[in-house]
Order: sequence, then C-alpha cells, then structure tokens
Amino acid sequence: MLNKTYCSAVYGIDATTILVEVMRQPLESRSISISRAKFTVEYPASFMLIAAMNPCPCGFFNHPSRPCICGSQIVQRYISKISGPLLDRIDIHIEVTPVEFSELTRPEQQEKSAVIRSRVMEARKIQEQRFQKFPQIHCNAQMRAKQIREICMISDTGKNLLKMAMERLNLSARAYDRILKVARTIADLDASIHISNEHLAEAIQFRSLDRENWTG
Repeated sequence: MLNKTYCSAVYGIDATTILVEVMRQPLESRSISISRAKFTVEYPASFMLIAAMNPCPCGFFNHPSRPCICGSQIVQRYISKISGPLLDRIDIHIEVTPVEFSELTRPEQQEKSAVIRSRVMEARKIQEQRFQKFPQIHCNAQMRAKQIREICMISDTGKNLLKMAMERLNLSARAYDRILKVARTIADLDASIHISNEHLAEAIQFRSLDRENWTG
C-alpha cells in the first residue's frame, strides 16, 4: 500500500491521486505489467471503467437553481485532480445535471430498459461480425489505430467537423481516435452502415470535460 505521508512529501501529491493515475496503463493497453529486479509479469486487464465525481467541492457548480460557493480557481483545482492524460483515455465524459421534478412526474412513458437492451445487443452482434477476423477484438472500444482508419470512415464534411472540434477543444490524437470509436458505436446503435455527421457530432458532445472554459 502507498503511504499517504510519503507520497505527499516525495511527490507532492496524495496516494489516492497516484492510484488513480496508475489506471492509465491498463486503460490504454488493457494489461498490467509488474516489474521486479529479475522478472516482469504481465496480466490481462480488460475492463469497463465507470466513474463519477462532483463538479466542485460544494457540488453545485453549473447547477440550474443552486449557487456554487466555490471560486473558479477552486473549481479548476478540484477538476485538475483528474489529469488530462487520464481523461484522454476515457471514451465518454459528460456533465449530468439534476433531474427536475417536472421530469420525474411526466405522464409520458419513457423508453423501457428492455427496448434499450435489445438495441444494445443488436449493436454488439454487428460488432462481433465486424471483428470476426480479429480474435483479440470483440467490440469497437478495443480497436487499434489500424482498424479505426479502416472501419471508422467519415465524409469530408465530417472531417471538417472533427477538425474544427479538435482545434477548438485542443484535443489530442488519442481523443481523436476515441471520438471515432464512439461515433462508430452510435452508428451501430442506429443500425447505420456509415458514420453520419449526426453520429460524429453526438460523439464530440460526449467529451464535455474537454470543453474550453468549462470551469468558467
């Protein structure tokens, strides 16, 4: 285990931050390498990461009705606990605002989970067929750069849209690949052979923490 006092004194950061940052390797390579003096062992580590955090210490930054008592610098410092390189390796990160009471009491029936599950299963079947030639790949998230270039083709208009988003949000090459993979998955859920501009725009919207000035 990491000693919190040691980490703070030597690295200037707490042990929790180090443990979170260690996840960068398995998120990227889907494996964990443990090196010792005489040998190195590699373990498979293909997993789905789902994480949540408050937007600020008080929890009300960007809240539609309650004021945030944190200053912009405090909010930025709080968000910076999750480093850019780690965020870069997360396919989707979005801001979730509180659900209004009027939405909770709407008489209209929402889409049932069984219907959503059926659509997801159909999308997974599409991906299974797509990657039959690749025994190590089972879904879009596992694609490497070569497969992305071959499978995630977009139109010239889509390229211009993605170029504009990358320049405006200052996205990395890693984020570029992940946007394309998410767009391909959205297209699969829509049972679409091609990635449309709408699919691409939706994938870009799922990078909310990449937005410049998100913290004011």
